[in-house]
Amino acid sequence: MDIKVRDSNGALLAEGDTVTLIKDLKLKGSSTVLKRGTVIRGIHLTDNADEIEGRTDKVKGLVLRTEFLKKA
Repeated sequence: MDIKVRDSNGALLAEGDTVTLIKDLKLKGSSTVLKRGTVIRGIHLTDNADEIEGRTDKVKGLVLRTEFLKKA
């Protein structure tokens, strides 16, 4: 059961990769907005091929959809 996780451009993502946001994202339950170009280092793959876990300087424990990311 190997899940292949791909970013918005189709590049294969792996555990610990660095990704960049391609769109401003509002966070649910918070007034924080992650701006386009924000770098997320050391991602963690989940059981869902459409989602990854990561963290930024401001927010810990983010779950992000891969359609809004590109490999850095």
